[in-house]
Amino acid sequence: MFDYIGDFDSYVLSPQSRERGTEKFKRTLDAREKEREEALPDITLAMARASSGLAYPERFYTAAAYAGFDGSPNSSKEVISKFQNEVALLLYGLYQQATVGPCNLPKPRAWNPLEQSKWTSWHGLGNMASAEAMRLFVKILEEEDPGWYSRVPEFVVESVVDVQMNNPKSESVTQNGNFFPEPKIISTENGSMETQDKDVVLEGLGSIGVYDQWVQPSISGQRPKARYEHGAAVVQDKMYIFGGNHNGRYLNDLQVLDLRNLTWSSVEVKAGTESLESPSPVPLPPCAGHSLIPWENKLITIAGHTKDPSETVTVKAFDLQTFTWSTLKTYGKPPVSRGGQSVTLVGLTLVIFGGEDANRALLNDFHILDLETMTWDDIDAAGVPPSPRSDHAAAVYAERYLFIFGGGSHATCFNDLHVLDLQNMEWSSPIQQGDIPSPRAGHAGVTVGENWIITGGGNNKSGVSETVVLNMSTLVWSVVTTVQGRVPLASEGLSLVVSSFSGEDILVSFGGYNGRYSNEVYVLKPGHKSTLQSKMMETAVPGSVADLHNAPNATGDVQSEFEAGQERKIGEIVMGNVDSESSNVKSEEKKERLLAALKAEKEELEASLTKEQLLSLKLKQELAEAETQNTEFMKELQSVRGQLAAEQSRCFKLEVDVAELRQKLQTMETLQKELELLQRQKAASEQAALDAVQKQGSGGVWGWLAGTPANQKSDESSE
Repeated sequence: MFDYIGDFDSYVLSPQSRERGTEKFKRTLDAREKEREEALPDITLAMARASSGLAYPERFYTAAAYAGFDGSPNSSKEVISKFQNEVALLLYGLYQQATVGPCNLPKPRAWNPLEQSKWTSWHGLGNMASAEAMRLFVKILEEEDPGWYSRVPEFVVESVVDVQMNNPKSESVTQNGNFFPEPKIISTENGSMETQDKDVVLEGLGSIGVYDQWVQPSISGQRPKARYEHGAAVVQDKMYIFGGNHNGRYLNDLQVLDLRNLTWSSVEVKAGTESLESPSPVPLPPCAGHSLIPWENKLITIAGHTKDPSETVTVKAFDLQTFTWSTLKTYGKPPVSRGGQSVTLVGLTLVIFGGEDANRALLNDFHILDLETMTWDDIDAAGVPPSPRSDHAAAVYAERYLFIFGGGSHATCFNDLHVLDLQNMEWSSPIQQGDIPSPRAGHAGVTVGENWIITGGGNNKSGVSETVVLNMSTLVWSVVTTVQGRVPLASEGLSLVVSSFSGEDILVSFGGYNGRYSNEVYVLKPGHKSTLQSKMMETAVPGSVADLHNAPNATGDVQSEFEAGQERKIGEIVMGNVDSESSNVKSEEKKERLLAALKAEKEELEASLTKEQLLSLKLKQELAEAETQNTEFMKELQSVRGQLAAEQSRCFKLEVDVAELRQKLQTMETLQKELELLQRQKAASEQAALDAVQKQGSGGVWGWLAGTPANQKSDESSE
């Protein structure tokens, strides 16, 4: 079973330094969780009696006395008789945190494993408040021993109150600067009793008192129309629901559920703009199969099926301050329009995979949208990608590994698991372990720490009834809970989000379709114990996911030895037996060798990190130089384009001139022909005149011979 203490993240470790326990530790937790489930019928009565008898901190001191933490030298032996190894270690740290406060003691010497383990369990709680430590101590005790209060003699309770508190029971008590009001009992949906504080009105998610079970809380306000394939996101304790499919019709309404008081209301959307550069109103089309992502003070909706689909994916944003929609302008080559895809927020980018396009063609392409530059990038990753699919689930682990699980094609559903290394851009198909889920599509999932919780979905025959969890560091599946009957949780197209209340993570499910459309809300509070215990283990970051790509792991053997040593240290706490001086010397030598190996590995990792940082700096400098060169090339390109345009204009003018010259040349040829004709005509005329002159000269000679004088003839002709 899966347990989680949601508020422990803020006190102990960051997500990047989250640690895991050994396989033996996990098997122990699973076995104890099974025992806790078998004892559930006794929990209600025991919790009711425990909560009705004493207020904080009296109840804590009574629980501590029952567990054996009374400050005597034999305390460890008393704890041994009641609890297993890891539980005793956990209770010790919480007891010290509640009674003394944060651990300010120096770390004990390595040769004393008993004291070092105690110090580790206490120091690991960081600055957790005393009140929170008390509450966690009592809750873990109630999970381990549901009927503990019924077995506490009354004189023990009275003595604890008199000695530890020395205050009347009717008064509120201050301990370590924290105020504890008197508790009251509130009935939950399933009839169990949950302890709460008086003068604190429990509303909303605070009324959920059971762990690892789906509960249907009481909801007020006008419920949204039943739907599936909608988008859901949580912003500031409010769950927003947008769009979806109801009876084959797409929706475009925006609804909000206040998780503090579990009240529905409809968001009145104001007239927005088509884009950041255009003032025209947004005709936001109804859609389904889209993704809704919270980003800063906005809700981003991306992709989805519409009645009149566009050619490419569009990105729209709803401003939670102005209550307006706008279309975000993107750059680069956007993906083809689709629905049923997965969109995952990884740092400052959105990662989109798969889906089904407007022509019902299944996709398995991979795209990234940079939210700072709003630029699309089409990624061609190495390795074998998942087969084309839609309605799958996706999650990111350690800001590096993208997990893809399940989904469906037109003929079948899948239960395969694929991992994409976002640094190396390489796909892999790891070996799954544990209770591997059945094939499904249309399911929903959220991450809580290193755990990926998945619920709902269907397999073309019926809805899936079990809620499962994958430890993304060990790739081990387990079942959280199973619902019975045809309930909305066993539906396709439901939404699942994670919120928090009083430091605890709470899952909220809405909608879905399993033969009928649903608008019901269900909540699940993941259990406390296993996550807190896994965080207390001081082991290295798991290498299971990194090993998918056969990355070298020089610390594997050292880590195994360290985990084994940690288990032995836990055993020494619960057994309360310190080895003899000779065994201590051997243990000291082994610890020193282990410490030396770890220090050497640490130095090697630090050197590698420095090298990587220098390489990253060098790459950034090269990138800056490349961008500078690119800018210069762009300027040169613009200059060349300008010169080319000028040359093209000049060529055009030359072509016009050539055409005019050709026309003039043709005219000159015509004139040349006419000139030659005239010359021939002139020559002919001159020849004719010459012939006439010659003929005239010949007539005069004959006249002279006849005795006619030339001047006479001339006179005659003049007459």
